[in-house]
Amino acid sequence: MKIYIYSGHQGWIEHSGVGRAVYHQKNAISGMKGMELAEKKEDADVIHINTIFPGSVRMALWAKRHGKKVVFHAHSTKEDFRNSFIGSNAVAELFGSWIRFCYQLGDVIITPSEYARELLLAQGITKPVFVMSNGIDLEYYHREADDRRYFREKYGYAEDDKVVMSAGLWIRRKGILDFIEMAKRLPEYQFIWFGDAKLWSVPKEIRDGVRSQLPNLHFAGYVKKDELRRAYAGSDLFWFPTYEETEGIVILEALAMKIPVLVRNIPVYRSWLTGGKDAYTFGNQEQAGDYIEAILKGKAEDLTEAGYQVAAVRSMKQIGMKLQEIYQAVLAKEQFEKSLLFP
Repeated sequence: MKIYIYSGHQGWIEHSGVGRAVYHQKNAISGMKGMELAEKKEDADVIHINTIFPGSVRMALWAKRHGKKVVFHAHSTKEDFRNSFIGSNAVAELFGSWIRFCYQLGDVIITPSEYARELLLAQGITKPVFVMSNGIDLEYYHREADDRRYFREKYGYAEDDKVVMSAGLWIRRKGILDFIEMAKRLPEYQFIWFGDAKLWSVPKEIRDGVRSQLPNLHFAGYVKKDELRRAYAGSDLFWFPTYEETEGIVILEALAMKIPVLVRNIPVYRSWLTGGKDAYTFGNQEQAGDYIEAILKGKAEDLTEAGYQVAAVRSMKQIGMKLQEIYQAVLAKEQFEKSLLFP
């Protein structure tokens, strides 16, 4: 069984979770017997599409004309498009109609969480929708002996500094303004954000925020995955204040690296994270601040081992098995009545 993974304009999505998910799929397929990555679309049995650009539509239509099965990966929803770039809210409904058109071109659809599946079905998707995590490479995301020292030396942190990190695009939806406000509120701790965006594409308040000169706040920009892995190992807390996600690959990475994780209590996490068991969840900024202080002062229970187990059931091997099951099913033209959901 040969699979062609399509992600038009990979350069545009390279710094996003979608870009990472594409590499995860290729990694998972390469590790499975009975599956092979096709170098050319003409050689494939299944075309797996990850993006929603016009080229993705052309690819889906080409596949249908040539008797190929199409798996459309629903990484985006109308909800997570809002509060992103300038003008995003004004065209959110139009964006929702466009992605619904794109996804309906698939014989089946994959989306990363049960929450995202519910949103898609509520917005009129009629094709079978499978739930499958984007996954995590556990062989890569583990601590090396020198990671903490390397990270702290590079960014100028002392060994006894308490460091709070986050990662994502510079957009309101990711909670970047909350991150900046928290750095002001807790000057005794260090805050570092990984990721970036074109400043012309974001509102003025975001531009002003990332240009702020707080002594305990650093914007490291986009870094390669090895640098980010060392940041997880060298930080004391991963705080992800995002307001909307379809999953959040960076959370899986943090859990795999056994760093304490604090996330907003939003619907996407309720089917696979349990507040106080494998991660900490907060409802508002005041509660987030209380958790940050408790975790950094060692007054909160260590949840990292339980968090690691959440990541472990989403390993590349598990992703490969789920992908194989979906591909085999669509090739056999089976009808699907329920999603594939991780325990």
